[in-house]
Amino acid sequence: MTDQRGTERHRTVSASRARPTRFAEAGTSRPPSGVLVVAKPTGPTSHDIVALVRRLSGAKRVGHGGTLDPFASGVLPVFIGSATRMAEYHLHDSKAYRALACFGATSTTDDIEGELSPTGAPVPSRADVEAALEGFIGRIVQRPPAYSAVKVAGRRAYELARRGERPELRDREVEIGELRLAGWDDGSPDAPCATIEVRCSAGTYVRALARDLGERLGCGAYLAALTRTASGPFRLEDAVDLDEVRGLLADGAIERRLLPPDAGLDAYPEVTPPPADLEAILRGQVVRMHGDATPGPGGLVRVVAPGRGVVAMARLVDARLHPDKVLVGVAD
Repeated sequence: MTDQRGTERHRTVSASRARPTRFAEAGTSRPPSGVLVVAKPTGPTSHDIVALVRRLSGAKRVGHGGTLDPFASGVLPVFIGSATRMAEYHLHDSKAYRALACFGATSTTDDIEGELSPTGAPVPSRADVEAALEGFIGRIVQRPPAYSAVKVAGRRAYELARRGERPELRDREVEIGELRLAGWDDGSPDAPCATIEVRCSAGTYVRALARDLGERLGCGAYLAALTRTASGPFRLEDAVDLDEVRGLLADGAIERRLLPPDAGLDAYPEVTPPPADLEAILRGQVVRMHGDATPGPGGLVRVVAPGRGVVAMARLVDARLHPDKVLVGVAD
């Protein structure tokens, strides 16, 4: 996991000079709705990407699925229109990263953007790193970075750290599903770097993982680069680069790359109630379940209308469907 730490740097992806989109032209079309998987480059913040999509699409509701620091790149799911209401069902999606950890120094922020301090300790070999990585696989306890968005007594940890305070951060338990050494660069003998591939639970700090790896090896380490290769079901190879996003939005053609609002929610089975029950659900009413269905996490199912796709999320309790989120109105 990465997070914005309130840094002074704010690189914008300005769209002020772009021509108005066809969505924004009065009466020509309704704003888009769906999931746009963006390949975020280094530089802009996740908020910058959301602002760009909102400005050029004309959509009032736009959000993202998991912040990436400005220096990080990779998969950033952007939820547009009614899809923003589905984002919460992705909160616990696992993540995958390709990280570059460099040894022989520590960082105030645990990454390349902080103040680096060489430790002078002997640096590890490739074999040393491979052996140490095995100890981080599975359920582990992790201390969030001092420069993180974790709240301490109502204040963000990075706010306290920037004032010279040392925030007391509680350890958290995370899960590392996969962790392997994918590359080794010892071109600088005093500062070798390892490319590490990570699959982990939501809430994992990869820069804290680099920091802890350096501590375990006794030489210090920091995160030098980070790419998120997957966020739940959304993969980097299927993501849209920012130049294409700008072009599609400017031309009013973003639907070409939009996924449906319930994309990636296959863990929640689909149910299609009879027409009368469907309309009742869209009015927020509880209806009896017809047929069998094994609900997904939280007892939820996706309610699908023929020709309209997902129109609601409902909780299946005692053979009854209780609307949890209604995405469209009866007349839509």
